[in-house]
Amino acid sequence: MSMTSSALRTLACDALDDLKGVDIKVLDVTAMTGVTDFMVIATGRSERQIRALAESVVMRAKAQGVQPLGVEGLDGAQWVLVDLCDVVVHVMNADARDTYQLEKLWQRPARLRVQEIAGAASETTAHEIETHDMAANEITAAS
Repeated sequence: MSMTSSALRTLACDALDDLKGVDIKVLDVTAMTGVTDFMVIATGRSERQIRALAESVVMRAKAQGVQPLGVEGLDGAQWVLVDLCDVVVHVMNADARDTYQLEKLWQRPARLRVQEIAGAASETTAHEIETHDMAANEITAAS
């Protein structure tokens, strides 16, 4: 059975929320990579909870006929990655989440457009900066 990436995203968020995952975030990375559509990030309060959260995602996916491509980090349970192809789930302890800052890493970077090249005169400013607030590509776990 095949699930849409949106349905798989919802399945992962529900699994994490049911076991009290903390600060669940969903990043829509479709415009940034062809590897996956969504990254779901959650914090667990202990190694035991982190392991349980990741295993819950795996069990629910399998119950819907989706075989995870891989699960990494269950042994140490500091950061567990569950690869569901269109959705990649990261369950981390607070220290790992703060250190690696995946939300920041996967936010859309500022884009620069040079209006003036090699000294050519321009009526506009030399650089136009277009910034993207991370919230623009972040989806709340409730949706």
